[in-house]
Amino acid sequence: QVQLVESGGGLVQAGGSLRLSCAASGRTLNYYTMGWFRQAPGKEREFVARITRSGGITDYVDSVKGRFTISRDNAKNTVYLQMNSLKPEDTAVYYCAASQAYSIMTRLYNYWGQGTQVTVSS
Repeated sequence: QVQLVESGGGLVQAGGSLRLSCAASGRTLNYYTMGWFRQAPGKEREFVARITRSGGITDYVDSVKGRFTISRDNAKNTVYLQMNSLKPEDTAVYYCAASQAYSIMTRLYNYWGQGTQVTVSS
């Protein structure tokens, strides 16, 4: 079992930055691909970014490429999402999740955090 807790969300103006953190307890994150997802009001949860167990490979949804960076510190059992040049359309609840598959599909992620709200004002 893995317990995930996100932090770092908040209200920021367009063009600003936030850094989300996802701290894990229970089993070490070394065993898992980690992903960030987001869900805006009235929309389905969508994939944002993922990172392999070692951190050697990352992948992003097109809308955040060049602005967001996913990283992980396995020694600290923590995953991060650095978000720069934020836009109002980035407003959503952001979730971190753990999977034993390198996937963008929500159904393949076994463990989820409770989410952290990110609001970007124009």
